[in-house]
Amino acid sequence: MSDNKLQSKIPDGPLAEKWTRHKADIKVVSPANKRKLEIIIIGTGLGGASAAASLGELGYNVKIFCISDSPRRAHSIAAQGGINAAKNYQNDNDSVYRLFYDTIKGGDYRSREANVYRLADVSRNIIDQCVAQGVPFARDYGGMLDNRSFGGAQVSRTFYARGQTGQQLLLGAYAALNRQIAKGSVKSFPRHEMLDLVMIDGKARGIVARNLETGEIERHGAHAVVIASGGYGNVFFLSTNAMNSNGSAAIQCYKRGAYFANPCFAQIHPTCIPVHGDQQSKLTLMSESLRNDGRIWVPKKLEDVEKLRKKEIKPSEIAEDDRDYYLERRYPAFGNLVPRDVASRAAKERCDAGFGVNETGLAVFLDFSTAIKRLGEKVIAERYGNLFQMYEKITDVNPYKEPMMIYPAIHYTMGGIWVDYNLMTTVPGLYAIGEANFSDHGGNRLGASALMQGLADGYFVLPYTIGDYLSSQIQTPKIDVNHEAFDLVEKQVKEKIDKIFNIKGKQTVDELHKKLGRIMWDMVGMARNENGLKQALEQIDALRKEFWADVKVPGDNSEFNQELEKAVRLADFIEIGELMALDALNRKESCGGHFREEMQTEDGETKRDDANFMYVAAWEYKGEGSKPQLHKEPLVYEVVHLSTRNYKD
Repeated sequence: MSDNKLQSKIPDGPLAEKWTRHKADIKVVSPANKRKLEIIIIGTGLGGASAAASLGELGYNVKIFCISDSPRRAHSIAAQGGINAAKNYQNDNDSVYRLFYDTIKGGDYRSREANVYRLADVSRNIIDQCVAQGVPFARDYGGMLDNRSFGGAQVSRTFYARGQTGQQLLLGAYAALNRQIAKGSVKSFPRHEMLDLVMIDGKARGIVARNLETGEIERHGAHAVVIASGGYGNVFFLSTNAMNSNGSAAIQCYKRGAYFANPCFAQIHPTCIPVHGDQQSKLTLMSESLRNDGRIWVPKKLEDVEKLRKKEIKPSEIAEDDRDYYLERRYPAFGNLVPRDVASRAAKERCDAGFGVNETGLAVFLDFSTAIKRLGEKVIAERYGNLFQMYEKITDVNPYKEPMMIYPAIHYTMGGIWVDYNLMTTVPGLYAIGEANFSDHGGNRLGASALMQGLADGYFVLPYTIGDYLSSQIQTPKIDVNHEAFDLVEKQVKEKIDKIFNIKGKQTVDELHKKLGRIMWDMVGMARNENGLKQALEQIDALRKEFWADVKVPGDNSEFNQELEKAVRLADFIEIGELMALDALNRKESCGGHFREEMQTEDGETKRDDANFMYVAAWEYKGEGSKPQLHKEPLVYEVVHLSTRNYKD
């Protein structure tokens, strides 16, 4: 097995000095030469918008693409709870090292040590950058920036703007992006979707995209391409992601030679409003920040559970002594602030044992009565008012009076395109940032770290590292979109679209996508086992054949057509689902969000196998109908000592 492409390029030297030394060693591009170079960025979330704004400010010619009608519609805007940074403003003994260690531990020791330390290090700069942009972070009574706690940490390091942190951060990045658009250094292409990557002489040199309003297929060339298109959680159909979030850009890069890393690592978020019907199209997340003051419980008595399900009693009528605050019971040191994967499995365990509190038996309570008694309703409203309002609008239950009902749901994907320390993929000139890459979170992402990684990559990492590659491209003239490589890729894209249209089957895209989602949730979801994963692979293969034989796409392919958009993405989701199941079957251990039922401790916690699986699983596409090839990047810890995760003491 040849792993010669998996060169992580981690710098030598002490961990705390690697990034500083690396920046001093890599090549740079002079201001005059930057004006000769073009960069394409796919995605306008926090990663894409911050990267485009930064690269435009540096003088590069940037073209940025988004599938929505405005860059500010990117899904980063939906993030609620906050953004981590090791500022130690609370004077509670936080530090860069503590944030680094919490992230490594939270990821169950399956992330790259050097990347995570860099993330923790630059996190401090992000807050200063965003404050300078005018992001309205919460402040304490003295006017200082406020912090709150999040899962997986025993310090308060999460900066927030009520329950709208993602929105406010994206508006800051969007303003910076708009400034560059107005200056002419960035050209924006809203309602455009990348359908394939174009390579010339082994390097990423552009994309073929579809104008989603007109249906026109377009060619765009550049000296480098950056993928910032987010994750692939919608492979499950029901997730907390926006409905048009997808993994197509990543899977097209995979098919052009970019290795796909750790696809089985998908995060289940513990605080989601439970599923309430067969026709639901997405799930609504309740911010993890609610676990600061909310306490999670189920009744101790099954007779109380039955009464709740029959609506004979209200949750508030159950006596305190009859409530099982199971996270506080099982994990006394962290309580309700255990990491997401731990909290999710604990909720599943209680519901599987028959203590689920809604009609389906798939819900637990998130209760604020204790905090309201301690702090008063006004304080809780100031902290979480918009989240409480959102919950009441959706469920018609007042969470100030009765506890919220929550249940785990698919949220974030830790897997993604493999990248080296410079954020470059195995394809020269192709980069991946934010949730689109795999590098920082291992088996499980700590809450409030997605916004941190997106902005770290876009503002403070990629602008340095991309210059190392582009310094060798200065003599390369502007990419000719009439090159035969563009001809071939455009032809392949049009053939794929025509093929989908000509099927003229009977099943809608959503019907087929729901089938895929059920396979994924039942067998590649919160708990996995060998038999189920093998069944999933068989069923996904059968569904692929069903899709290409019976999908129905109405309308025309040369106009605005959302069913076509969904069909093209579903074809890619089927490929992603297969890759996830294959990776989960191969990884015979439990770690983070990947929980193999055969590999668990006596008390139901993850059981890692460091002797055999201390590596990043990077999958190489070997052609249609062929099994992908597994490459392994060993994970070497120079500073962290491996141990079993413990949130009990």
